[in-house]
Amino acid sequence: MSGNQYRKRGEDTEQEAVIAWANWNLHTYPELKWLHHIPNGGKRGKLEAARFKAQGVKAGVSDLFLPAARANWHGLYIEMKYGQNKPTDKQKEFMHDMRIQGYCCKVACGAQEAIAILQDYLDGNALCDVY
Repeated sequence: MSGNQYRKRGEDTEQEAVIAWANWNLHTYPELKWLHHIPNGGKRGKLEAARFKAQGVKAGVSDLFLPAARANWHGLYIEMKYGQNKPTDKQKEFMHDMRIQGYCCKVACGAQEAIAILQDYLDGNALCDVY
């Protein structure tokens, strides 16, 4: 038995499900090979947080990025949420600023919503509202 089956379901496990789906669907959407996580969140000690900040980590940057242009968009950012979690002010600011620069930005409440966003985007049907 895998230890993963005992992990508490949350934003991390939902994001892992999105990446697993992407890996299984490369034949349909080859661009998914470039879908990646941007590790700006998480709890860190003060020393590690200072090192990451010096390396360019920025608060508010979305969790996932797909560098594939579609329709009028240069790429897709997805902010993952789970349960009752909502985007922070910094996350809203980032998404607003990226939309101005021509990127589609969406908030996904769980893996299924993120997968639907990816499919719509890659099929050229993304609706990217401005915050």
